[in-house]
Amino acid sequence: MNHAWYSSYPEGVPHEVDVSAYDSLLDVFEQSCSQYSDRPCFSNFGKALSFQEINEYSQQLASYLQNQLGMVKGDKVAIMMPNLLQNPVSIFAALRAGLTVVNTNPLYTGEELKHQLSDSGATCIIVLENFASTLQGVINETPIKHVIVTRMGDMLSFPKSSLINLVVKHVKKMVPAYNLPGSYTFKQCLTQGDASKYIRPEMKQQDYAFLQYTGGTTGVAKGAILTHGNMVANLQQVSAWIEPFAKKGHEIVITALPLYHIFSLLANGLFFMKIGGLNHLITNPRDMKNFVKELKSTKFTAITGVNTLFNGLIHTPGFADIDFSNFKMTLGGGMAVQKAVADEWHILTGCPLLEAYGLTETSPAVCINPMNLPKYSGKIGLPVPSTEVCIKDDDNNIVAMGEKGELCIKGPQVTQGYYGMPEETALVFDDDGFFHSGDIAFMDEQGYVQIVDRKKDMINVSGFNVYPNEVEAVIVGHPDVLEVGVIGIPDEKCGESVMAIVVSQNPQLTEHDIKAHCELSLTRYKIPKRVEFVAEVPKTNVGKILHRKLREQFVK
Repeated sequence: MNHAWYSSYPEGVPHEVDVSAYDSLLDVFEQSCSQYSDRPCFSNFGKALSFQEINEYSQQLASYLQNQLGMVKGDKVAIMMPNLLQNPVSIFAALRAGLTVVNTNPLYTGEELKHQLSDSGATCIIVLENFASTLQGVINETPIKHVIVTRMGDMLSFPKSSLINLVVKHVKKMVPAYNLPGSYTFKQCLTQGDASKYIRPEMKQQDYAFLQYTGGTTGVAKGAILTHGNMVANLQQVSAWIEPFAKKGHEIVITALPLYHIFSLLANGLFFMKIGGLNHLITNPRDMKNFVKELKSTKFTAITGVNTLFNGLIHTPGFADIDFSNFKMTLGGGMAVQKAVADEWHILTGCPLLEAYGLTETSPAVCINPMNLPKYSGKIGLPVPSTEVCIKDDDNNIVAMGEKGELCIKGPQVTQGYYGMPEETALVFDDDGFFHSGDIAFMDEQGYVQIVDRKKDMINVSGFNVYPNEVEAVIVGHPDVLEVGVIGIPDEKCGESVMAIVVSQNPQLTEHDIKAHCELSLTRYKIPKRVEFVAEVPKTNVGKILHRKLREQFVK
């Protein structure tokens, strides 16, 4: 294996990390709670919980899960809520009870929720009341035995807690009627959970920490098994990469991506917890106006997000007026970061937008750009320590440096497979033990990796490969374009041709304008043959453009 990337590592970053430093995430959590007990750990809606408080609340809830509900090591608990203080309390409580966390998207439909609960075998769910009606519709077809319902303001101080709960339910009408007989309230569980009766389980690296579901945008969602060992390894890898540029006990990260998303869970919730930082939770990042208002009142030092989130902030009035004097770290992942967005972000904030790459199946970090890089590079960075990366062709041969192929990964952060799906697992691992990502990429002489596109989203125009990412990056560079999704559509002459679905901020923008703009940067076969203007493009809950949905809508 040619480790070309080692020569590009920043000073102080090791080639290998000690993945056995902790037996489990419990060790990491307990160490941080002891070391940073008085410092704030998570904040939301103006309320901050210290490490000591998170420690106490999670121990009470863990005790309730063990002693009142009778849950034992290895049982599965689903957590279904946006970014609220209850979320990290629930995650750490479940882990401390030795349970496996099944992170659940609260925007799931009934069918999606039923599949995930049934597939995972979860017997308990902690759900925000706003989504309890969805659960009610399918609960009898799932293994769920225990339901804990929380309300938006449950962990805030009085009277704000009551006020928010009142407004959410009766003024904004955000809580559809539901009936879940025998359910418990979150506050009741905290009150009745006796911390003195909590029994710390003996945890090992091979024990399951999370069943993290993936693939729902391309087919049936699969539960990637992430063990405590996987998560500890990735924490160690990310720590080795970022800690030289961070100040322990003093960082404040904006956590806008939901903690049920693997990127946010590891990079924000766990990593910043590990170094004594504060996670400032954003419950509804789609409300850009109030998001900017929160940023103005927070002396944040870091933010993570996806391209659409950064793009949305850039175009929100008041963003440019924020005090960025403490700001030093922006990490983009989850989807390709576009150059036009990264350049504008850097101009407005003074902080480069650095790209990272990961997968649900890799806990998630695989590659990160050096944190001392002065500007956006267009690449996803270098493989993190203790990680093997190679580019393979369709015959499973490693290609020459600079050639395109499928990005393949091996390392201690890589899942052992999909829960209960040995056939699906076998499809993504080769005989050399490499996990096949499904992403087309190449590596340069310095070891930097660049993603070209998703294998399944690639467009074939008369035998020539067209990568949607490349065309999207050009189109979004037009000053009147807010967002764009590019897909392939059937074409009698070429097999496929390129189509662009554009969200414009100028009603006068035309198909001709888009094509003319593309002609400046793209060869002829890559230029969209058809352009449609829409009010919005379909996206996942974290902002990834759903190319599958676009194909369903526009390919007849």
